[in-house]
Amino acid sequence: MTKVLVGMSGGVDSSVSVYLLQQQGYEVSGVTLKLFDNDDIGIEDKEKTCCSLSDVQDARSVATKLGCRHYVFNYSEWFMQDVVERFARSYEEGRTPNPCIDCNRYIKFSRMLERAKFLEFDYIATGHYAQIEKDPVTGRYLLKKGADPSKDQSYVLYTMTQEELSRTLFPLGKMKKSEIRAIAEREGFVNAKKKDSQDICFVKDGDYAGFLQNVMHIKSEPGDFVDKDGRKVGRHQGIIHYTVGQRKGLGQTFGKPVYVLSKDKEGNTVTLGKNEELFAEGMIVEDMNLISIAELAEPLKVTVKARYSMKEVGAMIYPLEKGDIKVIFDEKQRAITPGQAAVFYDGDVVVGGGTIVHAIFQEK
Repeated sequence: MTKVLVGMSGGVDSSVSVYLLQQQGYEVSGVTLKLFDNDDIGIEDKEKTCCSLSDVQDARSVATKLGCRHYVFNYSEWFMQDVVERFARSYEEGRTPNPCIDCNRYIKFSRMLERAKFLEFDYIATGHYAQIEKDPVTGRYLLKKGADPSKDQSYVLYTMTQEELSRTLFPLGKMKKSEIRAIAEREGFVNAKKKDSQDICFVKDGDYAGFLQNVMHIKSEPGDFVDKDGRKVGRHQGIIHYTVGQRKGLGQTFGKPVYVLSKDKEGNTVTLGKNEELFAEGMIVEDMNLISIAELAEPLKVTVKARYSMKEVGAMIYPLEKGDIKVIFDEKQRAITPGQAAVFYDGDVVVGGGTIVHAIFQEK
């Protein structure tokens, strides 16, 4: 019988994934990844984490109800190194990272798969809303959007390798959230009505700057707000407190609406300007992972998302040296933010993605 190890966060999606895989005839075991201790990062609210004691108990309760084994893997050391510290360093450099992508890249679809193979499982599975198919022509494994557009998570999975895709199952890929809830309630799962996790799991109340200062002990010195010509227009609290496109929370008024255009770590400045000055013609993307194609040898027409909540827009992508990619949008896009992920699509198929280096405001 084919053996599958399912990552169980304690939430309803991964719990129903176990049930569905059992119904499909797989031999299923569950695993909850212990990523951090709440006390270590100043979190007391159990509802705002993804690996608290209550989450482990919820996962184990469902596993017991379904008659499958349940493991707990302690990955806290790797999570701190590969996710939290990378997040902190990126912010310190003036970027705005997405740590959920690094968690998928370095923990869930790397170390978890490595352990699963050691334990002689054939596949791993998660409750992500995405689909995997094999292209009969190229032989490459494809990552596709989830059938439910409101829940599609392909954006945060773009770093998956061909090996990882070949050994991963997404049981929820063709389903809607309402169907998942209905199954959980019908089967009497303890977490049937549990809320979905929100924001970044290791940051209390979305206070990124507070986390970076109080937990990671990053010093962020006050500096100057400047305009596009470099003229001082005020004082900022430290660059970790701001992100591109921000208008509220600047700490002072300027007599007119102003927005964060960019941040400069070396000069410790934050540039402010008009909303229309946030619109870019394109961007440079590095650290690329291509999925549907082996390499980008010539310009390619795609759609792109430059952040998780963004609607896809048309663009052309061009190969650069060292594997980087230049993106030129069909129409200018607002608040292109260094550190965020850019993910490229061909219809429902993920072409690949990478990390935004900087926006292009005037194509030469």
